[in-house]
Amino acid sequence: MEITTETIKALRDVTGVSVMQCKKALEEAGGDIEKAKVILRKQSSAIASKKSDRALGAGVAAAYTHAGGSVVAAVVLACETDFVSKNEEFSQLAYGIAMHIAAMNPTFLSRDDVKEEDLKAARAVFAEEAAKIPENVRAKAIEGKVDSYLGERVLLEQPYVKDPGITIRELIDGAVQKFGEKVELVRFERLSVK
Repeated sequence: MEITTETIKALRDVTGVSVMQCKKALEEAGGDIEKAKVILRKQSSAIASKKSDRALGAGVAAAYTHAGGSVVAAVVLACETDFVSKNEEFSQLAYGIAMHIAAMNPTFLSRDDVKEEDLKAARAVFAEEAAKIPENVRAKAIEGKVDSYLGERVLLEQPYVKDPGITIRELIDGAVQKFGEKVELVRFERLSVK
């Protein structure tokens, strides 16, 4: 399949990634835009890990108010330079993550934030539920339930409300690829009336 300028432009419009990265991904995907998106998504996590040791020097705070003021979510999204932090797309990313937090009510930013007491409490609840499961698979079942429980409560692992095909971590990794510098969610808060 021939890769045209229009195809490259269409992929760039959807992903926001550089023209050269879009062209290379399309070449690798044989001109298939959907396959190229997957290729770019895989590349974004590799790019993010390469930039993980860089210092954060700028960022933006964003807030989202939902349901007539009954829920408010706020985030601090950090980056390396003012150039990126002042970019409208970067601000929209922070706003979108704040909207996600208002909707999904995560408890932890990452698995590193989960305390041992939280894990013990979850395991105790799931141990009661798994009491009727055969002994030889009970521990694996409990750990599977704990893993699923954490996946629902850890922000970086939740599917993004605007695009359930990607997680918040993948969304941020995509921003690293798009902006060309380290991007990190530093802090979040969610307040609700109820």
